[in-house]
Amino acid sequence: MRSKYASIRRTGAACVLVGMISATGCLSGTLPSQTLQGSNAIQVPVDRYDLIWERAVAVLNNYHFIIARESKLEGVIETQYRAGSNLLEPWNHDSVGYANRLESTLQSIRRRVVVTFQNTADNMLVVSVRVDKEIEDVPGLAANYEGGATFRDSDPLQRDLDQVVGQSGPSRWLPRGSDPALEVELLSQIRHAHLR
Repeated sequence: MRSKYASIRRTGAACVLVGMISATGCLSGTLPSQTLQGSNAIQVPVDRYDLIWERAVAVLNNYHFIIARESKLEGVIETQYRAGSNLLEPWNHDSVGYANRLESTLQSIRRRVVVTFQNTADNMLVVSVRVDKEIEDVPGLAANYEGGATFRDSDPLQRDLDQVVGQSGPSRWLPRGSDPALEVELLSQIRHAHLR
């Protein structure tokens, strides 16, 4: 039993190592940039503003996020909330890693992306990505069972046609903070993706 878990740990460590090596190999992209202290921001020359903006929009579209607001004057791109992809949706990449994908399978999760562009005094541009993550909180019953809509022989016939009413109240969404794995992934794609 222990050798089985040790093998799983070694395989996981190897996957992490391969991922780090491949990510480091990609850092030699064509766009000169510098990662800032926070892992969700990079600094690029200000003359690359339009290029980075177009890359950001293209990457968000590739991740199936719908742009809700786009303002170059304010330097902000905001997306609508998008339901997190689960284990049965490998073609969607917004749930980064097995843990996030499993969480989206077992619970309703949604994410929203905000990309901001800020000019600095030294003629540089700071591009930051923030991913807001929320979890659904369903008050009361989420759905009624089929038996509630059937008629019993022992009861007198009632003409209540609203037996299956579905959810008893509107869903609430509770903030879960940021999603650093997706932030790093999107920032890396914005930094290195080539426009087609």
